[in-house]
This record gives sequence, C-alpha cells and structure tokens, in this order.
Amino acid sequence: MITVSAPAQFQAWQANVMPPVEEVRPGVWSIPVPFIGNPMRYTLSYLLVGDGEAALVDPGWDSDEGWECLTAGLAVAGVAPERITVIVVTHFHPDHLGMAARLRAASGAPVVLGEHEPLPAQWRGDPAGFVVEDRAQFTAWGVPVEYLDEVSFQTHTWEQMTTIAQPQFRLADGELLPVAGLMVRVLSTPGHTPGHICLVDEANQLILTGDHVLPRITPHVSLEATNQLNPLDDYLRSLERMGVGAQMEVLPAHEYRFLGLTDRVAQLTEHTLERSREVITVLETGVAASVWNVAQELTWSRGFASLRGFTLRLALAETASHLVYLEQQGRAVNIEVSRGAPARP
Repeated sequence: MITVSAPAQFQAWQANVMPPVEEVRPGVWSIPVPFIGNPMRYTLSYLLVGDGEAALVDPGWDSDEGWECLTAGLAVAGVAPERITVIVVTHFHPDHLGMAARLRAASGAPVVLGEHEPLPAQWRGDPAGFVVEDRAQFTAWGVPVEYLDEVSFQTHTWEQMTTIAQPQFRLADGELLPVAGLMVRVLSTPGHTPGHICLVDEANQLILTGDHVLPRITPHVSLEATNQLNPLDDYLRSLERMGVGAQMEVLPAHEYRFLGLTDRVAQLTEHTLERSREVITVLETGVAASVWNVAQELTWSRGFASLRGFTLRLALAETASHLVYLEQQGRAVNIEVSRGAPARP
C-alpha cells in the first residue's frame, strides 16, 4: 500500500498548483521548479545541506521563472546559490539538467551525473547526420510519411539538446556524494535513461528516486537513439535494486513524496510486464508488420489517435522497447526494430 507522506504536495498536485518549499528532514529541502509547458508542471529539486557544503539535486527546467523559483526556495532554506558546492543530476533530461548551467554559473559548483549517462552530444557529433538517421529509424518502424516530421527530431531541436550542461565529473554506483557532513550514496538505476541514478540517504531514511519511481505515473522507458540496447530489461532489473529503500520515505522528482516503495515497485513491475503481454497478444494475431502497427493496437489512455508530436514519438519508442525485450526473452517478433535489421538479444 502506498501512503502519501506530503499532504501539501499531494493537495497541490490535485489542485493543479505549485507545491510549497518544504524541509523534509533537518537540512533536506524540497524545492519545486516549474516545468514550463508540460503536464508534469514541475520538477522537485532537493537541497541537501552538509557541513559548510551543500548539494542541489535536479535543478530543473531552464527558464527565468524557474530560476526565480529555485533561488526563492534556496532563500527559504537560508542558502544562497553561491553556497552550492555540487550539482547532482539523476539523468540528462532537460527538466532535470536544464538549469544546471545557470546554477553552475552562479555557484561555481561542478555538475555531476552517473558514470554511464550519455549526453546527446555524445550520441552523434553531427546534428544533421543524426536527424537523417533519426528519421530513417521511424521510417523503418513503419511510420506513415505524413507523421515523420512530427515524430522525428529536427535540426533545431537536436541543437537545443546538445547545448545542455556538460558534467565536470561522474559518480559510480555505490559512491558517496562529495559533500562534507553527508552520507548519501549513489544507486545506479538504468532504464528510463542509460545512466539514471537514485540517491540513498540512510541517515535520514530517504531515497531520492528521480524519474525511476514516481507515486502515480509510470516512467517512460523507450528505445531511443542511444547505446542502450535493451532499456526495458535494464528498467526491470533496476526496480529489483530498490529493496534498499523499502522502509524509506520516497522523494521523487515529480508529483509528491510517499511511503510504500516495495508496493509501488511491484505495481510498476506488473504494469510493465502486462504491457509486454499486451504486445504479445498483438503479435499473435499475425497482422502487425511494424512498430507502428503494434502501437496502433495497444491501449493508450486517450486512444492511439490522440497521440501526436513528441507524445507519439515516445509511444512508438516505448513499443519498440517492448519488442526488443520480448525478443531477448525468446519470443518470435519478426518486426524490424533497430536500424537495418531486427533486434537481437
């Protein structure tokens, strides 16, 4: 059973408003930063105060409004931006990493990512070449030509992604955050991205889960243009690692804090496997010849026809991740998933 542990955050989520800045434990602060133009509405950044040093986890989407909210939240905690000594980011997505460059400029603090998290600039050095390959990927997935422009990256979009902050150093699984007075350990949890990390604060009995575990929403796990060969398998294996925080309060990057991590992990695991079973049912009909065909037959909250633009892209990439996973499990897929050839275990 999942129990809401932050009534003010929960009520704010229900009311579609920003939640308050809160001190979760002495020296541990939750600071919401607006996620402009997105249904998720905000990212929950976390300030971890040590002995004369402090970490800021997931500074959020970069915007003037977001910067005002972040600095105002820091002021409530009595910490000026220049007092931040390390900026820790659970994964590279811009609603987490976006503000890192601005915060680094104000504080001089290094930006830290997990050791296996690739940045878009590392995937492809040539934006134009990447855009061509990305479009070819979705063509191979059976996307009709009239949808290709809206689901594939354009040059300007790719250029925006490759200008996000570069990390100054990386942290490996099991390493402690380099902050005096803290004992917060990195937990590698690939799946949502190849190098996603969670943070375990045993002293305060807290686990910061980024996007890996959220109280209500299932994180997106997709086959994107990275070196992540089987993201769904990575994700399920990472869920198994969450037992370390079974009795801890969960501090996610979106929505609200909660207790009951073991039950939530079980829900997420079952939901993911049920989706794979739904994909199997579609494959067994024998009529699906492409990723697009399979996605059309799956259950989507507002129906497949409602999916457009980036949402449609994510739905197709998620479908592809299930096909790769099932083929690794020994299922006959017979659908082209990766470029040029069917996926291989």
